[in-house]
Amino acid sequence: MEIFDSVMTEYGLSPLPKNTVETMAYVPFQQFNSKLYSPAQALEAGTAYPILDKPFYGSKCSGGRND
Repeated sequence: MEIFDSVMTEYGLSPLPKNTVETMAYVPFQQFNSKLYSPAQALEAGTAYPILDKPFYGSKCSGGRND
């Protein structure tokens, strides 16, 4: 926390925007299927469920298309 506090003091940064608004999230129930990654695959993918293993394209994605 010391580094965080010193950066906030030195640069005037805040962890939240000045004007925040409340929000509401909808998270549907996850349907369990019997397919699971092995522990090694799950650690690499960041999830034990193959259905949740989605690719991340970062800046390569343009308007929903892969370039």
